[in-house]
Amino acid sequence: MTTLNVGAGGDWAPAACTLPTAEQPLRIAEFDKLFADGLRGLERRAPTVLELTLDAAAEATARDLTARETSCCSFFRFTFTPDSARTVRLQVTVPPAHVDVLDALAARAAKAAGLPT
Repeated sequence: MTTLNVGAGGDWAPAACTLPTAEQPLRIAEFDKLFADGLRGLERRAPTVLELTLDAAAEATARDLTARETSCCSFFRFTFTPDSARTVRLQVTVPPAHVDVLDALAARAAKAAGLPT
């Protein structure tokens, strides 16, 4: 089972992440900014699937962040789907062994965006 590095800041990076430890707070801050600025809604489709609705203006930032996250935490699967002229859906999928990581990501996203959990 994956261990989460959950510190006072609510870090959600799994111990298996290959991103250097010193860079993890910076990446988390980038995701927090994306969620605070661009997240419009979230829905848990299944224990292993989280769907985020993002403002279309945040898509380029989200694509960049998810590409970099996939390179260090290869268990994540990110799928973008246009939703409307103003929003895009980002589906985040993890294997069952990493549901705890998705739980932490969902909680962090909701908190940053001021959405109910």
